Amino acid sequence: MGHPNIPLMHRYTRPPRDKHRSRRLQPYTTNDNLNNALGAIRVLGLELIADELVPHLNTVLISIKDRNKGAAEQVVISGILPILSLCLRHTGALRLITAKLVAELAKESVVRKGFGDAGLVTALLSVLTSPDQELLLHVVRSVSCMSYDSPKLQELLLRRGAVPRLVAILFRFPDKEALEEACLLGLCNLSGMGVSEEAGVTWERGASVRPGESVFHGVSPHTCGFTSSVTLVRVCQWAPGQYAVSIEVVQRCSSSFWSLHRKQTARWFPLPSVGSCSNLCKFSKRNIPRTKSLKTRMFHTFL
Repeated sequence: MGHPNIPLMHRYTRPPRDKHRSRRLQPYTTNDNLNNALGAIRVLGLELIADELVPHLNTVLISIKDRNKGAAEQVVISGILPILSLCLRHTGALRLITAKLVAELAKESVVRKGFGDAGLVTALLSVLTSPDQELLLHVVRSVSCMSYDSPKLQELLLRRGAVPRLVAILFRFPDKEALEEACLLGLCNLSGMGVSEEAGVTWERGASVRPGESVFHGVSPHTCGFTSSVTLVRVCQWAPGQYAVSIEVVQRCSSSFWSLHRKQTARWFPLPSVGSCSNLCKFSKRNIPRTKSLKTRMFHTFL
């Protein structure tokens, strides 16, 4: 006879034992953990309670970093990208773990395609004024990966003022090597050059010949031992608070056969200031003879 104070519907009934079934419970698989975490983020996302969300975000982060099969597709199907956008606008530990996760998700082409519609572009750019260097590093890497092979995201980032924000970080943290390299890589990808983190570009500061100019050289490893590319980024101040950013890529051959390998055209992107990113100035495009052109991108930016 049951206890009178326990409702019948809440009583626990032991299921019949199956003698052919092991008594040990089967552990959760990686996909189970990921699905549970994604489901929890969907449920808790609107409340933005850091203590409850952070463990689930961390589970997703680990799965994406480990490149578990199908993990990126599960994130897309789950619909959590708009929630990540909200988390980035939060403060403290929730924002940092979200920035780490978004930086990893940005490496997955199937995921970053949805960043624009999910509001992640605007959310990421809003964080680029933060004084937190670790946070900035993850966000800048996200911007770089987003613009790696997507003209649509490149144009969206340009219209929203990504270039002046990256230039501002270069000047705010001149001694932070990792952050500097991430910004330079981001500028290259925004220009449409498609340089991945795995390319192994080595950056160093070059000697400037003009007052108010900062020069950066990025050297890529030789391809098959014959050619390498040198990326030249110049940031020139041409008026108080106004800077021109030019980017050139030179392909050169090794040994006595080295020469400039010129390609494509030059594009000019006049960009608005950080404070007024709503209006995009008209840009012009000029064709240069293929045999005498460098692959060049130039931005005009206001800090």
